[in-house]
Amino acid sequence: MVTRRDFFKITGTAAGTAAVALAGVETAQARPALDPDRMGVLCDFTFCIGCRRCEYACAGENGLPQGALESYDDKSLLEKTRRPDRQTFTVINRYPALAGQSGSLDVKVNCLHCEHPACVSACPVSALVKNARGPVTYDASRCIGCRYCMVACPFQIPAYEYNEPLTPRVMKCTLCSDRILAEGGIPACVEICPAETMVYGTRDALLKVAHDRIRNHPGRYVDHVYGEYEAGGTSWLYLCDRSFQEVDLPAVANQSPAEVTEAIQHGIFRGFTGPLMVFILTSVILKSAGKGPGQAREDKHE
Repeated sequence: MVTRRDFFKITGTAAGTAAVALAGVETAQARPALDPDRMGVLCDFTFCIGCRRCEYACAGENGLPQGALESYDDKSLLEKTRRPDRQTFTVINRYPALAGQSGSLDVKVNCLHCEHPACVSACPVSALVKNARGPVTYDASRCIGCRYCMVACPFQIPAYEYNEPLTPRVMKCTLCSDRILAEGGIPACVEICPAETMVYGTRDALLKVAHDRIRNHPGRYVDHVYGEYEAGGTSWLYLCDRSFQEVDLPAVANQSPAEVTEAIQHGIFRGFTGPLMVFILTSVILKSAGKGPGQAREDKHE
């Protein structure tokens, strides 16, 4: 039971959180300019050997359930298409060889860290931010659990911790932002890959490498660098021996979805600041009181 003193304490905290959140709404339109030397990763699917070492390294780097390295030698998981989820930020999927070719094609799936991310644009409290150096980072302390980012993402990447009723987070690849921003290192998946499937560097340099490979080996690749223009461009760039739709990467417009929705979205938020304030206050109060919205509804009917 929440006492009168607890109520005022929680309300004060909620009001402060709401004020910060609303400030985020007002400033969300002012996107920082991207660094001309921003970083990215070129992933050449034709090099991937399906060892799943990237999955192992990613789990360890992000404090996710990891297991022994030997357990990743199990290739039975590659027989079905998987998606990143709250406990796995990257996965490898396997596709049959093309006619006349031998060997299958293994494909790495993770957040692409868009240049103009729809998830960042959709977030009303700036819990997701596009860093000028490349990564799309997430601040769980700002998140209000609206999950607009999940709806907005054209690649269907962000996952949600539905099993955490009090402190759920949006979960996705971070591009090892701590490593590359603070430590000057490279992403864990790139570092561990034994086949050199991935190359880490500036986005402009990676695009040059990608187009050079296509020009020098036209029989090996389709003439398309996925992520160069898709959704306004991404920090992850892909090379493949077939149409990217054949490996379940969506055909999306070159224009970022955020370009279309931002003006409408921010106009709505400005016009409905009151309802947004109520939503944020309610979310924080229920979380502080140890109840989610579903529990509040159950209490009402007891």
